[in-house]
Amino acid sequence: MSKRKKYIKSCEISEVVTVQLGGFKQKILIEGKSKTLPVVIMLHGGPGSPVPFSVGCRGLFPEWTDMAIIVNWDQLGCGINNFKLDDGFHIENFVEMTCQLVEYIKQRFPKNKLFLFGISWGSVLALSAAARVPEKIDGAFAYGQVLKNLFFNDEVVREFDNAPKKAKQKVKQIFETGLNCEYEVLDNNLKTLYTLLRKYTDSYCNKSAKPAPFGKIVFGLLSSSDYSFKDFKAVMKNGYAYNKTLWKELLAIDLMPLLAEIKIKYILLQGETDTVTSTANALKAVGDANNENVTLKVVKNSGHIPSAEAMDECYRTMIQLIEERN
Repeated sequence: MSKRKKYIKSCEISEVVTVQLGGFKQKILIEGKSKTLPVVIMLHGGPGSPVPFSVGCRGLFPEWTDMAIIVNWDQLGCGINNFKLDDGFHIENFVEMTCQLVEYIKQRFPKNKLFLFGISWGSVLALSAAARVPEKIDGAFAYGQVLKNLFFNDEVVREFDNAPKKAKQKVKQIFETGLNCEYEVLDNNLKTLYTLLRKYTDSYCNKSAKPAPFGKIVFGLLSSSDYSFKDFKAVMKNGYAYNKTLWKELLAIDLMPLLAEIKIKYILLQGETDTVTSTANALKAVGDANNENVTLKVVKNSGHIPSAEAMDECYRTMIQLIEERN
């Protein structure tokens, strides 16, 4: 704890500020060793899961904040920005908030290079913002890029070829039910599919890989001076439980056409065994886009949830982008 406090004190910038995004006051963490470093806006997954990078992570990632000013935003509805999301909130609302955050950071750091990093759901925001406001962004990268056919694709079905008969039957029933069902049925099916994928496949978490140090992060959030216990609980159980539109839209989304439009450097990182955001489909999509700005790296022994090696690869990709833009 004393080491963390000492590091925070050594940073030229380390503060939680309140900004207006989408008409709501929201807190963000801005932290970096030097004010002249390039800026990286972190866009977490979920929707509504502000880990590993969140407002409560001040001083937890010195290797990142030594190299860049890291901006952590608990997206509206979770963490320190917990809020009861009704069905009036759509993907577009969060894309707009992301673009407004980009605008705020550009105004505050007009001379610094600016990059985006999206994980899973956050990759939707990263890709959409990169396409919408390329003149304000110097590059972007994403892990577990959501493009099309999230969860509901042939690869996920094939994952269960060697699973017990009961599990195969459940998966078959889920796919036969499809997307055009009551939200409560869809929600329950997704939770079941998530459980089965974790138990029987390497699609979510690669079982042979060293996991990322999430225990350290959880302890860091619990001991954060910026997070109350209420904020900590809202990392997992939060306002997204009340929204029935985001997941429906996310499962129906098709962002593949955007890959051909991207005008800035955009790097996709995909876990080798990820079928949730299918790596095979992503490879094909990048090839079909035929856009020299868009490239893809496959991370060995990692699924949709980044392993320790995948997080290291994300870090190396950030450094690569920064060095290329210097």
